[in-house]
Amino acid sequence: MSKHHHHQESTVVTQRVDEVGSLGELFDQCLPAFGGAVLRRIYQILDTAIGRGCPMTLAIAGPVTVSDQHRTWLNPLLETGWIAYLSTTDAVCYHDGHRALDGHSQPIFAVPANGDDKALRDEGTIRVFDMGFAEEVLFEQDRFITACLRRPEFQRKMSGTEFRHLLGACYAAQEKENGVTPGLLATCHRLAIPILVGAPSDGSAFLNSMKLWAMREAGLLDHRFELDLHAEVFESCAYHHWGLFDEPVHALATLILGGGVPKNFNLQPEPALSQIFGLTDATGYAFDVQIVSAPVTDGSLSSCPPAEAVTWGKVDKDTYTQTTESLQGDFSALMPFVVRALLENRGRYEKWREKMGDEALFAKHPKARGYLRPRDGYRLYEKRGALTAKLLARVKEQSAFLKTTLDYPLAIAK
Repeated sequence: MSKHHHHQESTVVTQRVDEVGSLGELFDQCLPAFGGAVLRRIYQILDTAIGRGCPMTLAIAGPVTVSDQHRTWLNPLLETGWIAYLSTTDAVCYHDGHRALDGHSQPIFAVPANGDDKALRDEGTIRVFDMGFAEEVLFEQDRFITACLRRPEFQRKMSGTEFRHLLGACYAAQEKENGVTPGLLATCHRLAIPILVGAPSDGSAFLNSMKLWAMREAGLLDHRFELDLHAEVFESCAYHHWGLFDEPVHALATLILGGGVPKNFNLQPEPALSQIFGLTDATGYAFDVQIVSAPVTDGSLSSCPPAEAVTWGKVDKDTYTQTTESLQGDFSALMPFVVRALLENRGRYEKWREKMGDEALFAKHPKARGYLRPRDGYRLYEKRGALTAKLLARVKEQSAFLKTTLDYPLAIAK
């Protein structure tokens, strides 16, 4: 037997870039090797997951709103109806409001990434790599968030998803008032997409809440807003449970952009369901793709590949070799092209549907069914009460197991 084994499924087929007819074909045919091949597999796994109709969760770390990336590729992705929920940072939610502020419709401007930062500081300009904005924008944003938090509807204990849904309504009204196109929170509010933030106290929206708390503690005003962290984490578990057991596909996909807390918060519902609550039928993500800049050798959560998550149960152990991929890269440079390719696919299926009708289209192109899910999406925020109640009922059924987890022979300090 020849020592060269030729595997048909791994044959690399390429095409000239001036011969392909779409961006999707370019991803399929013109990225044969190395980092390009990893990006190709990420595109192909997303194409498969979307085509199967899997609800997708999205984790994003990094300054996507201060850089206006949400208005270029993130909002269009959310508007497809494919995304179940978003896991991100408090800072992303905070900076989302800048363009809606009175008199600040274009507050962000380009600055040299390697320029004179002392000069920028002296003139009151804050820099995020190559984006700059006036320090006054932060003070205005603080006043805006504070005014929101003092409104009657915020005067209670609530989960972070409720907080960001209410804040999204405030942003939407301000954007409409000032003729600004909808931002991230306003879009998620309109689509009832829950926004989960695993580290809510690590950002400036929360700093304004902390200010009002301190003023209350000092006897300066009455303030009753409070975040319910337990409710938010449980809610994320209820959404994962819904994806596994209520949705027809009985599988979830995740797209992770950048690492950190948003990534882990997005992945932890599985161990919460199986390890903490003892639900033996709870499985991890069927599809998991990530673009992270951290090198895998640093051993951090940010860099760990989906295969490592398999050992924790966060990713399905039986499918991960075909349905997961990790690319060490900068998602800001890649996602506009990936999203555009996926949207082009959707547009092509829509055109074919007009000609062929649903039945013929879905028979010939099964992926079209998943791609052409209703744009209204899952609206999970509106279902959170029913879904958390359903999971609580299962927790109650786990009484015997849960009682075995309550005791440990603790060493007593003498």
